[in-house]
Amino acid sequence: MKALYLAGAAALLSTLACSAPTAAADPLVLNDISWIAESAGGKKGAPRVRIQHRNSNSDQTFDGSRPHFAAAEAALGRKTPGPVSFTVTHEAGTLACSGTLTGAFEGKGACRFTSDPAFERALDERGLSPDQRSTLLAMLLVDATIGLADGLTREGVRPKDADDLIAAAALDVRPEYVRDLKSEALVLTDIEDAIACKALGVDGAYVRGLAAAGYRKLSADAVVGMKATGVTGDYAQAMNRAAGGTAN
Repeated sequence: MKALYLAGAAALLSTLACSAPTAAADPLVLNDISWIAESAGGKKGAPRVRIQHRNSNSDQTFDGSRPHFAAAEAALGRKTPGPVSFTVTHEAGTLACSGTLTGAFEGKGACRFTSDPAFERALDERGLSPDQRSTLLAMLLVDATIGLADGLTREGVRPKDADDLIAAAALDVRPEYVRDLKSEALVLTDIEDAIACKALGVDGAYVRGLAAAGYRKLSADAVVGMKATGVTGDYAQAMNRAAGGTAN
């Protein structure tokens, strides 16, 4: 069951990683990156910028969810047509972009990504070293940080590789979310389980409802399956009353 619901997260990751390592004269630099701004292409009609590298792309909606893109939003929101440049600074590295605007949030150009060696060393210390430079770009785009990796580890769901960290960041699986999920109803010890729960909209209130209905120590597969089929705590309690018993 879990593998089925992780398919959505896998599809997301496929838009963030390239199929082969990138070779460059400077091992810290990634080129061949382009950007396209659209005035109403993001979620709920908000402006967005699409960052593309070879066969991958990532859409950044200007809705305040990615604070490190604030400088890009300010630059691309300019109403005056003409040359434009912006920089996205993140602990993973720096994305420096330039191009041309035809209007507010309308334009395109090219970028250059330079990774941060200190960030790479910190990933290596945690067993999260990526096998290609485009993975570091993906970490910048989804705001995957060392703080997130350490926070998830403290909550008992340590990312096992770079892709786990990217998926958690992309789906906003934060330590506080994991903490809220934990209850008598759910056994949560794996980052993939937390990602699957978030992908299906399972939250703390949902698992507490299952606990109130008498469910104990369910696997993430079971909880995700119940959520997917519309089982709620209230429904489970009603079924228990109808059957004259309680859940095990």
